[in-house]
Amino acid sequence: MIGKLKLDGLDLSQVEPLVQLAIREDIGTGDVTSASVVPREALARGRFILNESGIIAGLPVVPVIFRNIDVEVEFVPLLQEGSWLERGTAVAEIVGAAASILTGERLALNFLQRLSGIATLTSRFVAAVNHTPARILDTRKTTPGWRCLEKYAVRIGGGMNHRIGLFDRVLIKDNHLKLSSHQPITDAVRRGRANCPAGTLIEVEAECLEQVREALDARADIIMLDNMTVEGITEAVKMIRSTPAAPVIEASGRVTLGNVRAIAETGVDWISVGELTHSAKALDIRLDLEPV
Repeated sequence: MIGKLKLDGLDLSQVEPLVQLAIREDIGTGDVTSASVVPREALARGRFILNESGIIAGLPVVPVIFRNIDVEVEFVPLLQEGSWLERGTAVAEIVGAAASILTGERLALNFLQRLSGIATLTSRFVAAVNHTPARILDTRKTTPGWRCLEKYAVRIGGGMNHRIGLFDRVLIKDNHLKLSSHQPITDAVRRGRANCPAGTLIEVEAECLEQVREALDARADIIMLDNMTVEGITEAVKMIRSTPAAPVIEASGRVTLGNVRAIAETGVDWISVGELTHSAKALDIRLDLEPV
């Protein structure tokens, strides 16, 4: 039972194989402890509770876990995802066979804690720049296999997704230029447009003002200002904004909670932050159980 959950574009069919992999990894041939210690007829009721303040994310995944373990287990969310919740808040209830709940307990908590940690960290970055038009974006620095879930958690935290993978946008970086006989940015953009379906966005990474000018001349759709100082970003924004039909301006590289506000105030449109997914701390959540 999912109830009223904020799915926000999450495709649960993509989640199913990941859940089944996690079940094989953790449960294997069976939960020998619960099967041998807990009576088969025993029932339990429990509540998922926050041990620290933050944003809950991942509630839609929990029913997927338990329907693969025991379809009779009932999961009822008490709150919708995406709201900041205080420590001690109960976010969901669960009831069913005690052994089944114990078998899925760690899996459910692993998914909830990881995704809630990403959503919570994202919300902190979003709050730091909410006095500006800048949007916070994720990157491809995600846990292998978890990308759809981790990018979902970023959206729950108020962020925006960058490209999903290598297939949905051209992003020309320094290594692409080096490994293409050091071709100019203009030629790389031209080749990208010629060899990709119409409408494919072309983004160019620029590390200096000279490359920014070249990306402008090439009419890139997005210019990523990579690892520039705040002063360098400020100059680049002025240059880009002075041109007709200016492209989207993205800042990236070594972005932290300590400097994201200053970066946003330069006037960029997007700020991509790898930390959202590669370094988010799991949110501390527990499951309190009692017999029925």
